[in-house]
Amino acid sequence: MELDLTGRTAVVTGASRGIGLEIVRALAAEGATVVAGARTPTDELRALTDHVVAVDLALAGGPEELVAAALAEVGGIDVLVNNVGGNPAPVGGFLSVTDEHWDHVLELNLMSAVRATRAALPSLIERRGAIVNVASANARLAQPAVVAYAAAKAALLNLGKALADEFGPQGVRVNTISPGPVLTPMWTDAGSPGAAMATAMGMTPAQLVEQLPGMAGKTTGAMADPGEVAALVTLLASGALPSVRGAELVIDGGLLKAL
Repeated sequence: MELDLTGRTAVVTGASRGIGLEIVRALAAEGATVVAGARTPTDELRALTDHVVAVDLALAGGPEELVAAALAEVGGIDVLVNNVGGNPAPVGGFLSVTDEHWDHVLELNLMSAVRATRAALPSLIERRGAIVNVASANARLAQPAVVAYAAAKAALLNLGKALADEFGPQGVRVNTISPGPVLTPMWTDAGSPGAAMATAMGMTPAQLVEQLPGMAGKTTGAMADPGEVAALVTLLASGALPSVRGAELVIDGGLLKAL
C-alpha cells in the first residue's frame, strides 16, 4: 500500500522522543513536511525536520503557538497529530491526587489536544485533512495508580468521537489510537514514571520492562515498539482508509480483554 504524503504538511505534538519522535520519523519518511512541537527539542528531532518549535504544550497558548508557527512556516496543515501526553508519576490512589495533579494531567493530555485542534481546524477544513489523537489503553482500563491520566485519556476518546461527527461532513477525518505499554524512555530513563514505578515495586527499570507485560496480561509478552504506533498514525494520516472515521484503534498486545 502506497502512503505517499509528499506535498502534505503535518503538525505533531510531544515530538521530542518516544512515540512522538517515531511519528515524525514515519511521516517524514513518507514525504510529509513535519512541524514538530516539544517542550525540550532533542538533537534526534532536529535531525528529522527543519521545523521544530520549542513550546510547553501543557500551557494555555502553547498549542496555539505551535499551530501559528506551522501556518507561518509551511502555509497550511493537512494532518494534526495530538500525541503529547503522559502521567507525571504513579500515585497512591484517588485520595492522594491533589488538584494540582489533576490540573496538570488534564492540561497535558486533554486540553493540549482541544487547543491544538481548535487552532488547526480552519486549515484542516480547508484542506480536508486529518486529526489523529493518541490516547491510551488506560482510557478503558481504570487503575488507581493512574486515575487522573486514565480519566483524561477517556475524555480524549470522547472528544475524538465528537470531532469526527461534527467535522466529518466538512471532510476532516478524526480517529484515535490507544496504545498499551510502549517501550519508550518514560519506562527506562532515570527519574521517569517507569523508574518511579520500578522503585516502588522493588525492582530495576529493566526488570519492570521485562516483567510488566506478563503481569499486565499482554498476550505478546512484550511492550510494543513505538514504530508500531507511528505506522498506524501514518496510515490514518494518508487517507488510504477514507471510511475510517471516529474510530479507536488499539495497539495493546492483547492487554484489553473486554468486548
